[in-house]
Amino acid sequence: MRSGKLTRILFLGLPLLAILLPGCGDFWQAPTTTTTTCTSNCTTATSGNFYILNAGSTPQIVGESIVSGTVTALSGSPWTVVGTPYSMAIAPNGDFLIVSTTAGVFSFPITNGVLGTGVVVTTDEAYAVQVDATDSWLIEAIPATNGLVVGAVPISSTTGANNGSEKSAGFTITNASVQTNKMAVSPDNANILIALGAGGTVIVPFDAAVTTGNNPFGTKATTIPVANASGSAISVAVDPSTTPRLFYIGETLGNSAGTSGGLRVFNYASLATGTLTQPTGSPFASGGLAPNFILPAASGDYVYVANGAGTASAGNITGFTITASTAANPVYTIASATSTAAGVQPLAMAEDSSSTFVFEVGSLGSPYFDAYTFDTTTAGQLDSQIVSSTATSSIAIVATP
Repeated sequence: MRSGKLTRILFLGLPLLAILLPGCGDFWQAPTTTTTTCTSNCTTATSGNFYILNAGSTPQIVGESIVSGTVTALSGSPWTVVGTPYSMAIAPNGDFLIVSTTAGVFSFPITNGVLGTGVVVTTDEAYAVQVDATDSWLIEAIPATNGLVVGAVPISSTTGANNGSEKSAGFTITNASVQTNKMAVSPDNANILIALGAGGTVIVPFDAAVTTGNNPFGTKATTIPVANASGSAISVAVDPSTTPRLFYIGETLGNSAGTSGGLRVFNYASLATGTLTQPTGSPFASGGLAPNFILPAASGDYVYVANGAGTASAGNITGFTITASTAANPVYTIASATSTAAGVQPLAMAEDSSSTFVFEVGSLGSPYFDAYTFDTTTAGQLDSQIVSSTATSSIAIVATP
């Protein structure tokens, strides 16, 4: 495979001001005022901190949490971002936030939820960024002619600041189009998964424990073509277990009939054998036209897909249950179980650290922000609790681990 040049990008956020209806509290995100609604548990629900990246005319990061049913701004929020944003990620230890823009990749240290001054980690333009499981590598996906480049920058595990020389690997992949903010690092730190549009999905071997100065990327990647002609791989995710069971790809025209969005599910262990296997039924109809984001629940029991249904129709979040046999080599069963309304073209989701809330942001139609809780009666069902109707050009959301 030929090497190419990668570009690194991270999401930036705009502030919002939202005032909840009586009994639901205040949602501060200056300078715009909006009305939000709150349906139940409004006076008791509390979340961990979360950060929204907004890509409007004044790109900013907004930091908030839900305290006793009230969406509350973190001290110092919002924080300005330089350049046009692409992607955002948070370190697994929660000590820093990484944002990629046209001006480069920036690290913002986090102290008690408050972001410190952003420092330049690299001037690369990366379309997607992540931090590896050791908190010591910034991983980037950068478009290149006839493929892509993946970059790995050594960073401080406490601040995210640059800590050494960048390493990279280039891969030639026909029709590759790096998708913004659509990259995942496997929890075992062995593989990087990147959605490449019509070029399918690439999985690049990774070794965080390489000797100083050596390249952590493997030279041979696994490329998974799209399931159906004219389809596009637009999202990826990996099971959250430290011994991952499954990985996921969201594709347009990716269902079994090749007519709507599909969730492709693969056995993670089959990556090591060279022959990929899928649970029975994969690919599954995702519940919409465009499976824009995939969120495996921290419990490991569910995986959620945020679907777009066009530029003028409301999207949804489809929940799938995951069950495993008790065999030594378990067989996984995936079943579509729930569907919850979302805004037009929902783009990103995150689960808060207490596993109380799932957050969703979108860009084309109200609600632009939604906080869901897990239904206490129907397993896996998400119940909308707090929504915002203010257009904020949000493109990413992450939650403190």
